[in-house]
Amino acid sequence: MTEQKMNTKKWSMLYRPGNQETDAGIRALAKEAGLSEIMARLLYMRGYPTAERVRAFLRQEESQFHDPFLLLDMEKAVARIFAALQKGERIAIYGDYDVDGVTSVSFLYLYLKEQGADVEYYIPSRIKEGYGLSAPALDVLREHGVTLMITVDTGITATLEIEYAASLGIETVVTDHHECRPELPNAVAVVNPHREGDPYPFKELAGVGVVFKLVCALEMARCRLNGVPVQEGVRDVCARYADLVCIGTIADVMPILDENRLIVSYGLKLIENTKRPGLRALIDAASGAKSTKRRKVNSGFIGFTIAPRMNAAGRVSNASIAVELLLTADRGNAARLADQLCELNLTRQVEENRIAEEAYQKIEETLDEENNRVIVIANDSWQQGIIGIVSSRITERYGLPSILISFDGSAEGEPLGSDLGKGSGRSVKGLNLVEALTACEDLLVRFGGHELAAGLTVQRSCVDAFRNRINQYAKDQLGDEPLCVTLDADCEVEVRDLTMSLAQDITALEPFGVSNPVPVFVLKNALLLRVIPMGGGKHVKLILEKDGVELTAVWFGTSSLRLPFEPMEEVDVMFQLNINEFQNTVSLQLLVQDMRLSKSFEECLDEQKALYERIWGGEAFSLEDEVIPTRDDVATVYKFLRREYRNGHSVFTLRRILAQLRTYGVTDIGYAKLKFIVRIMQELLICGVTEADTDSYVFEFYDTTTKTNLEKSSILHKLKKQLRKA
Repeated sequence: MTEQKMNTKKWSMLYRPGNQETDAGIRALAKEAGLSEIMARLLYMRGYPTAERVRAFLRQEESQFHDPFLLLDMEKAVARIFAALQKGERIAIYGDYDVDGVTSVSFLYLYLKEQGADVEYYIPSRIKEGYGLSAPALDVLREHGVTLMITVDTGITATLEIEYAASLGIETVVTDHHECRPELPNAVAVVNPHREGDPYPFKELAGVGVVFKLVCALEMARCRLNGVPVQEGVRDVCARYADLVCIGTIADVMPILDENRLIVSYGLKLIENTKRPGLRALIDAASGAKSTKRRKVNSGFIGFTIAPRMNAAGRVSNASIAVELLLTADRGNAARLADQLCELNLTRQVEENRIAEEAYQKIEETLDEENNRVIVIANDSWQQGIIGIVSSRITERYGLPSILISFDGSAEGEPLGSDLGKGSGRSVKGLNLVEALTACEDLLVRFGGHELAAGLTVQRSCVDAFRNRINQYAKDQLGDEPLCVTLDADCEVEVRDLTMSLAQDITALEPFGVSNPVPVFVLKNALLLRVIPMGGGKHVKLILEKDGVELTAVWFGTSSLRLPFEPMEEVDVMFQLNINEFQNTVSLQLLVQDMRLSKSFEECLDEQKALYERIWGGEAFSLEDEVIPTRDDVATVYKFLRREYRNGHSVFTLRRILAQLRTYGVTDIGYAKLKFIVRIMQELLICGVTEADTDSYVFEFYDTTTKTNLEKSSILHKLKKQLRKA
C-alpha cells in the first residue's frame, strides 16, 4: 500500500465564496453585530445569521434547562428513589467503566450520600466481565442486601438481566442515553430521551446528563414539598455537580448544544477553581503544575488531558480508581490516586503503540485494497480496553472503516471456534457502522453503538465470514465511491486575517465540542521555510511564510522524519488559531490539523514530471523548457550531494534535492533538468547512483580527481538533438 493512498484525506470547506445570498448575509451580519468578516463567516455558517441570534448565542440566552419531568417515567423514578430513602433501603448504582459512566456513578453516589442513603456502586471490569449488567454481578449485589438498583449510562438493553434482578428481589430504575430496542426492560422506570414517543425536547444528553436530569427532578420534588421555588433546586445541583456532568459530557463526545452547552459552561468554570480534591490533584498531576498559578481549563483540556487519564483506569485496570478519585475528600489520597491514573495512562499509551504497530504490519501484509473496504483484523493478545483507540488511529491512517477484535482472555488452552472475541470499530462518513453490523447480525453475538463508532462480540469461528459479509455490504452500499477521512474546515483565510484580535474573539464561541467545534481555517500557498523537531521528535514546529509574513505552526503527533514536505515547497495548511503563552511572551500560533502541497506547486511538479517523461520518450522540446543541463548545473548538484554524503546522508528524493538547492538560492534547476542531471551522473560514473524507488536514489562518491567530460554523455547528445531549432 502506498503512502499516498494510506493518507488519503478529503478537505471539506463549510464556507466558500461566490454564493451571492450567503456573502450578502455575512456582510450584513458583520455590520449589524460589529464583527470582523471572519467572525461573521463563522457565526453565519453555524446557524446564527442575525445580530440578535449572535448575541443570544454568545450570552447563552437561547439555551435553557428543560423540565426533567418531560422525560418518560421520571415521576416513577423519583417516587421509587424517595421511597428507598425513606425506608433506608440498600441502593446500588450500576455504571459503565468509561468516563461518562465514572462521572455518572460519582455524581449520583455523592448526591444520594448527602441525602443519607445507604448506597454502594458497582462498575464491572472491562477485561473480566465486559460491558453492562451480568448475573454474577447481580448475585453480589443481592448478597450485599441491595433492593433497589439504579443503572447509569447502561441498562437499556439489559432485558434478561433486569428480569433476573427482579427474581432476586432487586427492583431497577434504568437511566441511560444509548439507542433503545423495541423491547424495553421490565423495570420500575426507564429514563432515556431516546425512548420512542419520549417528548423530551433535547435527545443528545450524555449518560451523566440523564443522571443530571434525575437529580434535578429529585431536588425539584423536594423543593415542592418544602414550598421552595423549584429553580433553586436546579441552581443548587448545578453549583455542586456541574463539573462532573461537564467532564462526562465532553468525554462522551456529545454535541455542545442546548442543555449541554449550559452544563459544560457551568462545569468548566467550576473545574478551573475546583474545590474537589481529586479533580485538583488530577489537573495538577496532568499539567505538571508546580506553581500556584491556575491554568485555563477548556473543553480541549478536559477532552485530551483529563478524560484520557480517567479512562485509563477502566481500560487497563479498574474504573473504581477514577470513581474514588472523584469521591475522596482527602488531599493525600487524591494526590496518590491522581498519580496512579497518570501512570495507568502511560501504560495505556505504551500498549496502544504496541498494538498499533502490530496492526499496521498485519494490514500491510494482508490488505487487498481492491476488495477490502472495511479493515477487520483479530488477535489473541490485544487488550480489549485499548483496541478502540487503535481502531481510530487505523481509520485515520488508511482512510477506511476498521474493526479490531481481541480474543484476549477468551480461551483456555488451545483456541476454539466457540471463543468469544470483543471488537471495537470506527468508521468514516459514508458508511454507517451500526447499519453495517446489522447486516451481519446473524454472525454476531451482540453489537451496538453509533454511526461512526461501535462495539461487538463475535465467535472466533465467525470472524472470516463476518469480514467477508461486512466488506460485501460496504461494496453494495458504496459501489465504486472511494472512502476516505473527511477533514472539515470553516473557511479559507489570508495572512492579514490572522490577528491576535481574531484569536481572542474565537474564545467567545466556547465551550467547543461536537456541533460547535473549534474553528478550523485553511491558508493556501504558504512557503515552508523551516522544519524544527519538537518533543524528542514526536512533534514538529514549522516556520511558514506568506506575503512577507512569517508564521509559526505546530503539528502535534507528526514526526519531522515522516513529514512528506520539504523546506521551500509551497503548502496549504489546515489549522486552528491558537494564542501561545511562553515565558511571559504571547504570540499567535497555528495548530496544524493537516497539510498538503499547494495546488499550483503540485501542478508545476506534475508538469515537470510529464515534461521529463515526454522528452525521455523522444519528444522534441524548446529552449524555454530549460531541461538541458550546463556544466555549472551538474557541478552544483554534484557539490551539494558530495557535501551531504560526507555528512552521512546518501539517500535523497528528487524533491528533497530540489528543496535543498532552493535554500542555497538555486532556482534555475527544475525537476526535469535535475532528473537528467542524475541520469548523466549515473551514465558517466561521476558518482554511484542507484535508484531505490520512484524518484528516490542512493548516492555514493569516490575519491578521484579525474575531471569528467560532459560531452561524452549520450543522454546530453540525445537532448541536444531533440531541441527544436528556433
